[in-house]
Amino acid sequence: MTPKQDTSVPPRSLRKLGPPPSFFEPVAKLSEEEAREELAWLAREIERHDRLYYVFDRPEISDAEYDALKTRNRLIEARFPHLVRPDSPSLRVGAPPAEEFGKIRHAVPMFTLDNAMDEGDLREWAARIRRFLGLPPDAPLRYVAEPKMDGLSCSLRYENGVLVSAATRGDGYTGEDVTANVRTIREIPQHLVTDRPPPVLEVRGEVYMNRGDFERLNAERAARGEPVFANPRNAAAGSLRQLDSRVTAQRPLRFFVWGWGEADPPITGTYSGFLDRIRELGFPVNPLTRRCDSEKELIAYHDDLEQRRFELPYDIDGVVDKVDDIALQERLGFVQRAPRWAIAHKFSPQKAFTRIRDITIQVGRTGALTPVAELEPVTVGGVVVKRATLHNEDYIAAKDIRVGDTVVVQRAGDVIPQVVEVVREKRPPDSRPFVFPDRCPVCGSLAIRPPGEAIRRCTGGLFCPAQRVERLKHFVGRRAFDIEGLGRKQIPQLMEAGIVESPVDLFRLPRRPDRLARLEALEGWGEKKIRNLLAMIEARRRIPLDRFIFALGIRYVGEVNARILARHYGSFAAWRRAMEALAEGDAEVRAELEAIEGIGPTIAEALAEFFREPRNRQLVDELAREVEIEPVEAPATAASPLAGKTVVFTGELSRMTRSEAKQRAEALGARVSGSVSRRTDFVVAGANPGSKLARARELGVRILSEEEWYDIAGLT
Repeated sequence: MTPKQDTSVPPRSLRKLGPPPSFFEPVAKLSEEEAREELAWLAREIERHDRLYYVFDRPEISDAEYDALKTRNRLIEARFPHLVRPDSPSLRVGAPPAEEFGKIRHAVPMFTLDNAMDEGDLREWAARIRRFLGLPPDAPLRYVAEPKMDGLSCSLRYENGVLVSAATRGDGYTGEDVTANVRTIREIPQHLVTDRPPPVLEVRGEVYMNRGDFERLNAERAARGEPVFANPRNAAAGSLRQLDSRVTAQRPLRFFVWGWGEADPPITGTYSGFLDRIRELGFPVNPLTRRCDSEKELIAYHDDLEQRRFELPYDIDGVVDKVDDIALQERLGFVQRAPRWAIAHKFSPQKAFTRIRDITIQVGRTGALTPVAELEPVTVGGVVVKRATLHNEDYIAAKDIRVGDTVVVQRAGDVIPQVVEVVREKRPPDSRPFVFPDRCPVCGSLAIRPPGEAIRRCTGGLFCPAQRVERLKHFVGRRAFDIEGLGRKQIPQLMEAGIVESPVDLFRLPRRPDRLARLEALEGWGEKKIRNLLAMIEARRRIPLDRFIFALGIRYVGEVNARILARHYGSFAAWRRAMEALAEGDAEVRAELEAIEGIGPTIAEALAEFFREPRNRQLVDELAREVEIEPVEAPATAASPLAGKTVVFTGELSRMTRSEAKQRAEALGARVSGSVSRRTDFVVAGANPGSKLARARELGVRILSEEEWYDIAGLT
């Protein structure tokens, strides 16, 4: 049952280093070289005492002695301001406000986790792992289980042992630069505690806030008449994303490690061993982390932690289970945006009783009509809930949900509020069944429910104001074009004033003095705000192809599928040509698209439907003239013989499963397809190949034997 962090015993690497001789001289007498040497010592020594105090609760010196160290550091910096170090203790109180967050591209993507909602899901996850690896159902596997912290994920990059940057998860590929804010978190070391630091190490973990600290922070804000935070997670996220890091420095943020990104030398061995090593380097590791030798132990750990979750000083919403063996993790790889070797085993949703005041209908960017319950405010899991989803008309009918009903509300996955049950005995005598509208409540267009679907949709398209507003909100959202300064309030405001009608108008705005004049006349739009908006628009004239595709809001094309498409086609020009051919009914293009791993017929038809509409094609082309659309970087180096190649597997492989072979090919930068076409580069033929082999011979595609595949993939 390891690893477990023993916070009572600091690691030996936190040993005390004696001060330089100049430490006993008055600051006024220091030479520049002595000042430089002493500032380096003070930075390390003050950080060492921070670690002993904040992480291990074992202070070595009194508060007065600690303050004396910081005072001397401040005096030396005042005399030699050009010697202030990036890791200076004075920077831990924050720096002046930044204009905006910069962007940091993750060297290794920060992916999300799939969820297991119950014991059955957890066991099926373990069974999938064994099937993928070609192991028998009863083969032993070792895991590590750790509390799933309810905070904000962050990646810390150390070069030669020094913290050089910190970034939020962002869209998984690019995050916000929060380096100045992270330097204020005292649990995060400025230097790795080792005499032999690795050239590169990216440490990943969760920034969070204890409940007690959260309550004190809210009490202070309420006393000053400031709005309070809804929960500790919101408080932590809001604190880490402050443009003024001096504000962050006043917030009691904490940190737990849960993984790594880029590492030189590579991380090997076991995940539990990594946690042991990372703690020696000066990082906090959750002491409740456990190693488990079976799914039975994982489930017992989950159930025990769920019972004790409210006794913990911080919020958790489940358990993260991981395969312990790092070599197996690398073989398992990822499926779309989630690792196969890890899963979030969620806790049962938290519930509360309340009353439905009204049922309203929201119209989404794809025209979907979604019913929403307007509730008497109620606290569920520490969050005040005023609205909850009712999913669709079948859900309402099946549960016979009515206005005035007393209902049970839960936060699904501790996040999305939903109505799960009606308390029939408390139903008002005059209640009436809810009648779902067959017209769009915004534009009045007919709302149709296609055969076989649960969702009713407005047929008004881009003529429906609600769809235009929601599409534009999606377009400027953080995971799309990420245009700050435009949100839920500003988009409707600009559209009502006739300043912006489509995404293209945003990029034309700097060239439209008439619309800029209208913008200046709007309430809340001063000169500085307009200047910032125009600067942000200019900064977003370069965008990767996957984010461009995602921003268009095509049905079924989320972030993952947008990236799959971008990687497959490589460039905007190639993707655009293929989509034009798809809309015109090109059977070969459609077959190629449907064969892409993760796409299939439904998404292919949604893309065809989008590009059949002339106004959509016009929008895409006009946008392409306004912005520079960049190719998506392949995850493998150009030196890989498979980088950018399309590979098809057929037959049975003797040394690995087909799933593992596909994973290996994708890790080397290849595109794996399910069918053979003229664009296929290699067909890997194992034992008992199917019709794909004949098709490859017919088209003259290069055929690789299993041994040739292992050789080209570097597996020999």
